[in-house]
Parts: sequence; structure tokens; C-alpha cells
Amino acid sequence: MILKDILYKVAIEAVHGSTEIAINKIEFDSRKVEKNDVFVAIRGSVSDGHDYIQKAIELGAIAIVCDTFPEVFDKGITYIQLKDTNTALAFMAANYFGNPSDQLKLVGITGTNGKTTIASLLYQLFKKAGYKVGLISTVKILVDNIEYKATHTTPDSITINHYLAEMRNEGVEYCFMEVSSHGIHQKRTEALHFVGGVFTNLSHDHLDYHPTFAEYRDVKKSFFDNLPKNAFALVNSDDKNGAIMLQNTIASKRTYALKSYADYKAQILENQLSGLLLKVEGNEVWVKLIGTFNAYNVLAIYGTAVELGLDSLETLRLLSELESVSGRFQFIVSKTNITAIVDYAHTPDALENVLKTTNDIRTKNEQLITVVGCGGNRDKTKRPIMASIASQLSDKVILTSDNPRNEDPETIIKEMETGVSAENYRKVLSITDRKQAIKTACQLAQPNDIILIAGKGHETYQEVNGVRHDFDDMKIVKEILEQLHK
Repeated sequence: MILKDILYKVAIEAVHGSTEIAINKIEFDSRKVEKNDVFVAIRGSVSDGHDYIQKAIELGAIAIVCDTFPEVFDKGITYIQLKDTNTALAFMAANYFGNPSDQLKLVGITGTNGKTTIASLLYQLFKKAGYKVGLISTVKILVDNIEYKATHTTPDSITINHYLAEMRNEGVEYCFMEVSSHGIHQKRTEALHFVGGVFTNLSHDHLDYHPTFAEYRDVKKSFFDNLPKNAFALVNSDDKNGAIMLQNTIASKRTYALKSYADYKAQILENQLSGLLLKVEGNEVWVKLIGTFNAYNVLAIYGTAVELGLDSLETLRLLSELESVSGRFQFIVSKTNITAIVDYAHTPDALENVLKTTNDIRTKNEQLITVVGCGGNRDKTKRPIMASIASQLSDKVILTSDNPRNEDPETIIKEMETGVSAENYRKVLSITDRKQAIKTACQLAQPNDIILIAGKGHETYQEVNGVRHDFDDMKIVKEILEQLHK
């Protein structure tokens, strides 16, 4: 492909050399550069791609995209200078793969909690409706029936467009994609054509990355600001930030809610461990999902499907057939009737939702034992809040490691402990080893008790000092309960 064509719609400030050259592929990781590639220098939070321009040239790059020209130009190399290399990468990737999002019905789901559930269940629903469907989520990437491993909530621009192109080539009609605040802020979703956007809710998260909650909110809002006129913007109007998301969008404004007036309304009739009975726009539907937070998710899925043209009654029928998502309120019941729930809840709001849901469906004659930790190298301010919520809403709490990454796990736990009030301190144990923490919870549990293991959900690893070790909460609790209660 010719460099000039890859640079279509990119705001260029200066060029040194020719853009009429054939390019092999685009790279922003200098280690992956090959002969005749174009290297895009990105200024990241950990490293600066501009420091690796020379290495990229040595490996065979024939064109460099950067925001600052080097002092000396290498002979035979084309240099493109522009203000924002992240935005440039997004447009270049879209052009390179033939703008695949233009040939799909792409819907982005954003918000603090619920993104994975909504995107994954929309994929399930549209598959059941007979369509070829794509999914880009935290858990996995699906090109209709072909599964690929996911590494980020929102992948980089090249990866996104690569998989969208695969979807286009496979005849996929709809794609549902999680859109994170990091992805929006780093312009990974720029140059994509969305037919719809969904906002779930906004609560305390990613304040390690965003300096303030207001910036976190406004980054999410910018996704809706950029939706085209023929798209729809569907927001949760029970969340006060829902109205903010719609302030400047030119897309069709749509709302869903359980409590306030909205375009799509639902009422919870029954809330049990086996599922929810909902009344959606006057029609009753039973779904295999649990809790008020999932009632919102179901409503978002219903509204999205109807906005995309599915029949409302057929959508309700399909909703009743959906299976819950891996690591999202996933539970097993042991032979001695101990219920173990594994959930991805890793924010204060998500943890509170899961604990309140569990308390709503229990009889109070049993204990609720919560195992929870906080990730290392992430937002530290939520640590005491998580421990406070867990100790208020549980009978017993075991504070433990999550993914400590490059932090000392015991330091993380000590920071969590500061959130536990004096009256709740007797409820709390601290066990650094996560497997031992889960084992202790199982040993403490009596028949009919409930164990909630929060924070990692679908993840099948634990990251310690940059190394990922095999670790699956559901697999471990299952094995321990079987061994203890033979």
C-alpha cells in the first residue's frame, strides 16, 4: 500500500521525503518493525516511541511518523510530522485495513461497570437471532465463531482494525465492542464508524490514570460527542452522568431506566439466585441473570437490540435464553449447600452492587463471607473504600492479594485495612496468599453459607512482579470445596 493513501485524513504539519512509497505495514512497537514498515512514534505513559526511531530505521522502517522532527534526517527515510501521533495511528490503521468499521454495524459500550456483560450478551443475542456477529471485549475477541485472546479492554488501533477487517471478510454484520476510558483518551477508537453507543454508569475507577473524576467522566462523554448524526446514543438515565453523556451528541438520544422516566423501562418482579423476573415495557420476561445491576444490563441490551431494528417481542424471547458471562456473578453450589460466587467486581461500585444483590437474595440465616483484594499499580484511593464496603455488607471478610503486579501485596492489604471501621474490625482477616484466603473462607463456611470471591472474575492468572501465574478463582474454590466436603 502507498504511504500517501495510508495518510488519508491525517492532519500533517510537515513532510521530509516522499509519500509515494510502498509500505509493508504500520507499527508503533519498534521491536516488531520489519523491512519497508512505517513506524509511528507514540508518547506513552511508560516509554516514548520517539526514543526508538533510530532502532526502527535499523530494523528496516522506511517512513517515520512523529510529532517532532529529529535533528538529523536519515538518507532515504520519509519523515511525517504532526501534532498527535495517537490520532494519526487510528486513521492510518483504518485506512490500511480499508476502513472496515464502515462495512459493519459497530456499537460501542462504555461506562465503569457492565461493559463486558452487555457486549457479550448482545453478541449472544444477535447470534441466536441468526446473524454473523463480532465481539471485542475484556474477556475475548470473537470473529463470528472464531475466538481470539483479549489483552486489553479496548485494544490498540491496529489490532481493532485488524479484527474488524477479519469480521468484514467473514461477512459479519454486527460488532459489539467495549470502549474503555483509556481507549478513548488514547484515541484508539478514533476513525471508527459507530452506529450506536451505550452508557452504563460511572463510578470510582481509573483515577490512577485520570487525574480527576471530572476528566474520567469527560473522556467518556467525548465518545458520545463524536457519534455521527445517524447513530443512536443510549444512556442509563438513573445515573446522573447519563444526561451529561447526551449534552453535546448529535446522535439520536435514547434512555433506559428502572427508577426514572426513560424510553426503555423495566420493573423487577422477582430477584432470586436462579434469575430475575422483569416486566419490560409491559411484558414479563425471565432471565438467568441475577441482581439489580443485571436488570440495568438487560435493559441496555434490550434497548440496543430494538434500536438496531430487532423486533421487541422476539428480543424478549431471546433475552430469556441468554447465559451469564464468565466471571460475572458466576456461582456453584457444593454438596453441603455452600454457595460460592465468583465476580469481577474490582471497583467500589461493582463490589457494593454484588454484595447488595447477594444480601437481597439471602435469608440472613446464613453467613456471607467475602474474599477481596485490590490490584497493584492501579488507583490506590479505592483500596480503603473497597474494604469498608466489604466489611459493612458481609458477615466475614478476608482481605487478600488480587494482581499485586509490581507492588508489595502486604502494603496493598494494609492500605485496604485503613478503611475498616472499629465496629467492623472483628469481622476482618488479612491473608496475603489468595489461594490460602479462598481455602480459609471455605473452611469457615457452614452449610447454606455464601462465599463471594471478588476482583478477578474471568481472569485465569495472577500477576506478580510482571509474571502471570496460573490462577482461576472458580477452579480453585471448586476444588477446595470438593476436598473439604467429600
